Order: sequence, then structure tokens, then C-alpha cells
Amino acid sequence: MKVSIIGGGGRVGSDAAFALQIGGKVREIALVDMNADMAAGEALDLRHGAALTSNITFTSAGDYSVVNGSDCVVITAGLRRKPDESRLELINRNVGLFKNILASLKDAKLNDGATIVVVSNPVDILTHLAGQSGIVPVEKVLGLGTVLDTCRFRSLLADHFKVNAMDVKALILGEHGDSMVPILSSATIGGVPMTSIPGYAEQVDEVFQFTRKSGAEVIRLKGGAGRAVGISIKEVVEAIALNSEAVLPVSVYQSGALGISDISLSLPTVVGRGGAHAILEPSVSEAEREGLHKSAQSLKDVLAQID
Repeated sequence: MKVSIIGGGGRVGSDAAFALQIGGKVREIALVDMNADMAAGEALDLRHGAALTSNITFTSAGDYSVVNGSDCVVITAGLRRKPDESRLELINRNVGLFKNILASLKDAKLNDGATIVVVSNPVDILTHLAGQSGIVPVEKVLGLGTVLDTCRFRSLLADHFKVNAMDVKALILGEHGDSMVPILSSATIGGVPMTSIPGYAEQVDEVFQFTRKSGAEVIRLKGGAGRAVGISIKEVVEAIALNSEAVLPVSVYQSGALGISDISLSLPTVVGRGGAHAILEPSVSEAEREGLHKSAQSLKDVLAQID
């Protein structure tokens, strides 16, 4: 499978390319960046490691010529969020750039069945715009959504409770942003309900609050997130490449699950070749359902302000 990464010379794009190289499940990666030299340098650096990783071809360009023949296009290009700026505040700065990217993709010759994975923020809004663009059918447009937030949450919970992070099963759904909702009613550690842990509510809420601000904290400390984002992108792209039907909290267009419609946000979604195969409607508490509806309305309010 050929994957093109728009913004491949940047921190997130290059970290995603490296994660995919280590995974070894795709055969070609094309890096596109306005800074053609940066993209070329990243491609060369990755190519140098091929003998010790996997048989992947790397190409790069400052235009969209290398996107032709792609099976999956990952859009990471965008302006970085400031430490005190919400993801939704990026809307006024990133939508124009994103629309230019979509216009360029319309002229590219993607393979039949190609998917688009949106990573740029505000990811739910931009995912919705990509779905409306008509470049590919709406079910073939996925946003990274709360895959990253869920990964952060599980990892931080494992750190707090001193357990293997792979044994922690807890979801964050809704917006990838301030109105995200932790689904604690079904959270488990090694199959044990988290609700059975003494004092779990206060402990888990503390971890969740840190999860919410973790992106801003990484930006403050090192200038921008990259490693965990790259791993999260790899998870989604490999589910598409392998047709694994993995259930991931990606952002997709919603048409009725949990009573949510006409907006893109994250719910548990079966992901495989061709994008979103189905949405699994989770059993949630009334408070969680209310939170998800507020999250959807928050996104709709922002979407209504876009020209």
C-alpha cells in the first residue's frame, strides 16, 4: 500500500513516517511538504534505515506529483497550536490552508478505494470538511480523532496504577479537544472493572484532567507533540492496510449513533480497507451520553461559523 503524508517534512508527518517504517506494513511512503528540502531530507534519513527495518520505498516532493497512485493520504500539515490555545481556536488559522490541500488532492490521481486520514487540528472540523469535499466517499474519510487521547489516557492510567498499559481498556470519545468525554462506565484493567478500585473516581478524574492538557504540556516542554501522534497514526493506517477491522475511536461522519448526527466526531469505529466499515454504538451512562451530545453541539457551533 502506498501512503502519502501531506506535511511529511514536519514533526508529526516525519514521526508518522518513522512509525510506519518500523511497523513494516506498507510498501511506499511519499512525503509532501512546502519545504521540499526538509521533505527530501526526511525521506533520505528514513531510506538510510531501510536495511535494518523494512522494505519500504521513500519519495518526496514540494508539490503533489508524488501523491498519484496513493491508497491512503495522511494530512498532517497545519499551524501548531499555542500552549494556551484550544484546538478549536485553530479553526481561523488552519481552514484556509486545509482547503488549499483539498483542492490539490482533487487534482491528484488517487487509487480506487483510497482513504484520507486527517490529523491536522481542529481535526473533527477538518475531517468534516474533507468528507464534504467529495474527493472520496465520506466513509473513506477518517480523522485521527481521540485515538491519540485514548492512547494517552490508557498510558497515564497505567502509570498511575502501576500496571501494564496494554491491559488498560478505557475510551475517550467525542471531540479531540476541550469537550472530550472519558467513558469510565466500561473501563477495565485486565478485565477488572475500574469502578471496583477503591477511590477510583477521584484518581481517574485526576488522570483524565492531565490527559486533557497533555498536548499543551508537550507543546510547552518541547515545542510540539510527535512520538505518540506518530504511533497513533500508524495504528489507523495499518488497520486500513491490513483490513484488520480494528475498533478505533476515529473521527467519522455521524448519522445517528447515540442520537448524534450531521457532524464528525469519535465513536468506536470498525476500521479496515476502505475506511470506516461500521460504528459500534457503546453502552454509556446518562452523564456520558449528555457529555457526548454537548461535544457534538460544540463542534456544530464552530462548523456553523465557517464560510
